Amino acid sequence: MNPTHNHDHSAAALNARGCALCEQAQFAQALETFDQAIAIEDRYCTIWNNRANALCGLNRQAEALAAYDRAVALDAQYHQAWFNRGKLLAEIGAYGNAVESYDRAIALDADPIYLHARADIWVKKQLFAAA
Repeated sequence: MNPTHNHDHSAAALNARGCALCEQAQFAQALETFDQAIAIEDRYCTIWNNRANALCGLNRQAEALAAYDRAVALDAQYHQAWFNRGKLLAEIGAYGNAVESYDRAIALDADPIYLHARADIWVKKQLFAAA
């Protein structure tokens, strides 16, 4: 048996468990589970992204942003983390930075959801400018 393979599998299993907890809105338990996974494998960008999602569920935006930053630092091609980062930035009103993150996501994967989210920022900026 390859111990590294088992090591990764344990982190992957914990990641899956954390995602299931997030789907049940059990964000505190999910965060604990993601932290356990990170203790096993701290270079797994998906776990950092999912950890950030749990932190968003707990309204801990600054920590969530740091976790998204870690995810994209580990894998700059991880479009989902760029999208989630943009979504968080838009929610806190950092529209310029949100657009930059959406642009990175779109450059990697032109998912219609990403395109719509970026267009929504433009609409919000227009509404604020008109107010």
